[in-house]
Amino acid sequence: MTAFPSAALSEVAYAKINLALHVRRRRDDGYHDIESLFAFAEDGDRLHAVTRDDGQLSLTIDGPFGAGLDSGADNLVVRAAHALKNAFNITVGAAIHLNKRLPVASGIGGGSADAAAALRMLARLWAIDRPMHALAATIGSDVPACLVSRTLMGTGRGEALDLCAIDGLGGMPLLLVNPGIGLSTAPVFAGWDRVDRGPLVADTLDALIAEGRNDLYPPAVALVPQIGAVLESLAAQPGVRLARMSGSGATCFALFDDSAQRDAAAAAMPAHWWTLSSRVRA
Repeated sequence: MTAFPSAALSEVAYAKINLALHVRRRRDDGYHDIESLFAFAEDGDRLHAVTRDDGQLSLTIDGPFGAGLDSGADNLVVRAAHALKNAFNITVGAAIHLNKRLPVASGIGGGSADAAAALRMLARLWAIDRPMHALAATIGSDVPACLVSRTLMGTGRGEALDLCAIDGLGGMPLLLVNPGIGLSTAPVFAGWDRVDRGPLVADTLDALIAEGRNDLYPPAVALVPQIGAVLESLAAQPGVRLARMSGSGATCFALFDDSAQRDAAAAAMPAHWWTLSSRVRA
């Protein structure tokens, strides 16, 4: 990682997974009403920050997926920092560093998780102890869920959230796999067939496995057929409880009964696929 002061605050941008994602309708404002069960890995990108006395905000980026990322005003981390600074009339600034460990445009939070981690981190740096949910919603639809980074039921655009306790889910071994192909959200939603296949019921892990689905999988796999190969490979691994695509893809995930089975599955994936072995954040 790029050298950064040892006294810097740090924060993990936890990888988001959609254990299920039901698309109910397209709204008049262009967004879609969804029902999704959000969960989070224990791992993700990492951010660091120190105070700048000159009031300015700056962002540097490195890491396996940092190359080519814009660190300017359009970066969601920078947008989140400016939004927080302006909302609470903060006069000091911050130097922020992002170590980008998760693939870009991959359906596991990415920029939204980074923006949410920036809000949490800068609130500590600037001693802000105020609710930030409404502010997070102005930055992106997934930012409020990523701000909490706990298991949540999301409705509306994904910003209406309720904590959701599912017995046995927290701490479950988790494997994320991406075929190495970025996939933008907009064309996937545009390919949704607009068929409402019913509500999401996720009272138990068994119900989630049996009745949950990802309505964005068909349009996503039509754009990136390799997603089908990833999901097929995950589903065939011993000990898998659930294998499904996350978000709008192209990352897929699998939940396992134990970590040895997860690690064996990770070793079985092709070397050119990106993998992350983790656990579901409790």
